Amino acid sequence: MKNWMKTIVFATNNAHKLEEVRAIVPEGMRVVSLPEIGCHDEIPETASTLEGNALQKARYVKEHFGYDCFADDTGLEVEALGGEPGVRSARYAGDGHDSDANMEKLLRALDGEQNRKARFRTVIALIINGQELFFEGTVNGRIITEKRGKTGFGYDPVFMPDGVDETFAELGADIKNKISHRAIAAGRLSGWLARYAETAATGGSQDSSSI
Repeated sequence: MKNWMKTIVFATNNAHKLEEVRAIVPEGMRVVSLPEIGCHDEIPETASTLEGNALQKARYVKEHFGYDCFADDTGLEVEALGGEPGVRSARYAGDGHDSDANMEKLLRALDGEQNRKARFRTVIALIINGQELFFEGTVNGRIITEKRGKTGFGYDPVFMPDGVDETFAELGADIKNKISHRAIAAGRLSGWLARYAETAATGGSQDSSSI
């Protein structure tokens, strides 16, 4: 196997997410963040779907900086609310990205509702060698009636995944990061990149049929 290395951008400013992904990508893949390539732009997220937002971010990096790239977007989809807040999850209560305000609005919207089913969904869009690919991770669960737990972020204190009696905020980062929607999507991305790296290192090629 020849010495092979490829740099790919993860379109994020979140150092925690960056380290999580770096820990699972295969040998031969060097993952860098937006600041590391000199990107300090406010990348638009104006699509109407998670897939659209993730791809919009990845395309922005590719078009403006030239790097192959992947980007993610995550939404909480509540069955009784027709899939809301969905793509608007971070801005559900306004543009301030206020997690407490978002949770309070969600709990008010579900006040008295018996159907509390919900799911977290993460979509990763990857642009590499002219291909555009998607990797998805989903965790089903329900919205409880009050906030519980001190860890995590976003809607974690009100989301209880199926099969456990604790919210994401009570489970703690170590357990959550093994079972979360983002971990599932990132694992699928890592599997594809591992096959890509192995093929590239031996002089072959990888296509979308290998997903």
